Amino acid sequence: MPQQNIEVNHARGTFEVKLAPQKPDNPPAENSKLGRMSINKIFSGDLEGASHGEMLSVMTAVKGSAGYVALERVTGTLHGRTGSFVLQHSGTMTRGAAELSVTVVPDSGEGQLAGIAGRLTIIIADGKHSYEFDYTLPGVN
Repeated sequence: MPQQNIEVNHARGTFEVKLAPQKPDNPPAENSKLGRMSINKIFSGDLEGASHGEMLSVMTAVKGSAGYVALERVTGTLHGRTGSFVLQHSGTMTRGAAELSVTVVPDSGEGQLAGIAGRLTIIIADGKHSYEFDYTLPGVN
């Protein structure tokens, strides 16, 4: 059976983010640098909507080294299709060198965004946040 070519779509825009520290469920040891925050974002551009989620982070004793993981549910309209999906973040910083992966959780899409897959890139320049989102979606070319 021949394979079907799936076209990758590209979305871009800006977002505003608010992070709020949350009390840990289990208080860490005094010297631990574990943190927990709520995430709230407003997206503009090709993706219009909002997200809500949670982040866990850790700072190390070495300056510029840290890590974080997060999950956020995005609800809105992407290139005219309305629904929601979940983004999973995994970020590390090694002595100031950052690595970040933000991907759509498989099968998390709902509504007209059911079946969405992709990777989102976060760009921070001059204190402003923007995104580039490469995604596939059944029935969208």
